Amino acid sequence: MTQPGRTQPILQIKNATMEFGGGFLSSQPPLVALDSFNLDLYESPAQITTIAGESGSGKTTLANLILGFIPLTRGQILYKGVDISQMDRKQRLTYRQEVQAIFQDPYDVFNPFFRVQHTFNLVMRHFALAQNKAEKRALIEDALNVVGLRGDEILEKYPHQLSGGQRQRVMVARAYLLRPRLIVADEPVSAVDASLRAMILDIMLRLRDERQISFLYITHDLSTAYQIGDNMVVLFQGITAETGDTGQIIENPQHPYVQELIHSIPVPDPKVKWDTTIKLPAQETMRMQDANGCRFYLRCPHRMEMCLEEQPPLIPIELRNDARGMGGRAVRVGGDHAVACYLYDTCSGQ
Repeated sequence: MTQPGRTQPILQIKNATMEFGGGFLSSQPPLVALDSFNLDLYESPAQITTIAGESGSGKTTLANLILGFIPLTRGQILYKGVDISQMDRKQRLTYRQEVQAIFQDPYDVFNPFFRVQHTFNLVMRHFALAQNKAEKRALIEDALNVVGLRGDEILEKYPHQLSGGQRQRVMVARAYLLRPRLIVADEPVSAVDASLRAMILDIMLRLRDERQISFLYITHDLSTAYQIGDNMVVLFQGITAETGDTGQIIENPQHPYVQELIHSIPVPDPKVKWDTTIKLPAQETMRMQDANGCRFYLRCPHRMEMCLEEQPPLIPIELRNDARGMGGRAVRVGGDHAVACYLYDTCSGQ
């Protein structure tokens, strides 16, 4: 649904479900990597939407679905109202230009036998961005300048001659070269050191604010999500556990899983001992296609019988500052924040 005062979403994900395994020759039901996922991304104002969660939660599966690398089992992904699986050649070319990607390890994207210049030449040729060599070089230099690089320093080098931070910034420049409306950034700073991490995050913020490019920022690092994210979706075993404003989720998590996730972050205080006890997570029996109930049931301290009946729907809630509630604030039904937990099914009137 389009929010009041906003334009139609540029990207709509409707009940996106992805299953792996199962089938006629398998004795096991399919494993649900992503279950009935919904999200609207808007072109204006440009925002950074964070998809967060632990390893195996479905974050990269979502990225691969949006980029068209794998097909949906069920559901739809619409770009400007058109199902990406039904696009004709011209529509698909436009989609690939306007929805770009930045990956965790840029070295896997480079062809080690070609110089860096080749990476930009491929883009130029495929999308016919320039009429002549001078125009092509000007566009490339502009893209490199955005990420703090110069063409005469890197274009004639091979990928292995660049640092990890330089390779990642080249990939950001390559994405920006196409003037996209949306960039899917899958763990873009997890392979670089702290100083370069700050630089790349700053580039993302500038592209959002100065160039009006939206980001889908996929990460397990909640600290960077807190730094740059406008909105957040927290996944757990393929389902949306909690969604809302990034600051509200991290400062006042409401879903029991998100509370556990936030509270597991070590406090930088020498007086506070870190809990080094190894706690093995429960088996993913709740994640199979034939399983009913909440995915978090086996690990939840608040589990109830009704949690085994079916996966809780996302319940819209509003956080209030005037009292203490289950996640640190009082809540009431209705609002932009939403939690997939039956604890909030009866909180109306609190």
